[in-house]
Amino acid sequence: MSRKIIIAIDGYSSTGKSTFAKLIASKTGYLHLDSGAVYRAVTLFGIRGGWIDADNNIDEKSLRAAMRQLRVSLRPDTYINEENVEGLIRQMDVSNAVSPVSALGFVREFVDRLLRRYGKKGGIVMDGRDIGTNVFPDAQLKIFMTADDKVRAQRRYDEMVAGGKEVSFEEVMKNIQDRDYKDTHREISPLRQAPDAIVLDNTNLTLEQEMDWFTDLMRTKFGIELK
Repeated sequence: MSRKIIIAIDGYSSTGKSTFAKLIASKTGYLHLDSGAVYRAVTLFGIRGGWIDADNNIDEKSLRAAMRQLRVSLRPDTYINEENVEGLIRQMDVSNAVSPVSALGFVREFVDRLLRRYGKKGGIVMDGRDIGTNVFPDAQLKIFMTADDKVRAQRRYDEMVAGGKEVSFEEVMKNIQDRDYKDTHREISPLRQAPDAIVLDNTNLTLEQEMDWFTDLMRTKFGIELK
């Protein structure tokens, strides 16, 4: 592909944003960036340091000071300094704490600076919750993903069980509903659909159907043919 654009994918938790974005990156040859993974890395860093307790209370002053020494990179797996933490950031303790951490202004500034450095040259696919509204408001293509909450919970539950994690469906459903509420009601950069975003409801779609939809979209909107 000679023309390289920025593709911003936002949406609710467990809609398959990262999986969809990775497939798009593979099909286009773009770099995939998962903003949620960076927020999760900061959360893991905070838990390990003792600045986030078991009730998700955050010692904001100490966390902010400690983050001066934090280095996060996407390779494409997520690294804290030189440690691959891709599996650790998907654990339930991190999932339960990531929303209040991501609502902190200094954390969002840290993540946005990192992501914008990656995106300077275009040719990226980035997924998260405020990519099209805040991180890259001028992205040429914005997609907003949604799906029925029960379908999202089942997907997440199946994923966690397949990974050997012991968790109940009810616990996963509550986590998703809590995150939806917190993400859409936070004061700083809340989750919302950008006015120029195209909605993809994948409640009843397979990944293959999603990619067919995307391929057709690239052809009709940008004149870009994908194999």
